[in-house]
Amino acid sequence: MEEKTQSSDINIIIEKLSDDDYRQLSSFSCGTEKLDSFFHNELEQCVKYKYLSAYCAKLSTTNEIIALFTLANDSVVIGQLNDKDDFIKEMKEILNDEYAETFENQTSFPAVNIGHLGVREDYQSKGVGRQIVEFVIYTFSKYDISGCQFITVDSLNNKRTNKFYLNNGFSNQTNSDIMSDTRRMYQALF
Repeated sequence: MEEKTQSSDINIIIEKLSDDDYRQLSSFSCGTEKLDSFFHNELEQCVKYKYLSAYCAKLSTTNEIIALFTLANDSVVIGQLNDKDDFIKEMKEILNDEYAETFENQTSFPAVNIGHLGVREDYQSKGVGRQIVEFVIYTFSKYDISGCQFITVDSLNNKRTNKFYLNNGFSNQTNSDIMSDTRRMYQALF
């Protein structure tokens, strides 16, 4: 059995994708045709028209791009949840009593969406994706320019990707997407 490298063994730098970085993308492959097509054909236009922001993870030693991901504003909407009452109950258990009533009366909650997360094939299962998720969680839990209570993802609906997000603390937002191309997931930042 092949030993998996721990995330601490791969030192990465996460930064916003620069104009120079776009030139490197033609050789980038995460092995998922849909994601690779997005990175090669749509990413630059989506950034240009402010649909999302693009980031990369580079090896700290060589500056090679080994992962790409996008971030966009989002929300967790009560009407799209599996069970509103269970969600409110679960969140109230981790909220301070002073905010629980206010939280319970909301119909949606501000979030940031991690989209299009792809790790280069030769770096998969080595902790790079986990480092990216941890980076986003840390950044937005400390972020104080605007409200952000959740991180959301639209996970490619396959066993490996769904397991990755579930193992990194995400929960399924709904069961209505079980047969869809993606599964909607969330994680609280408080």
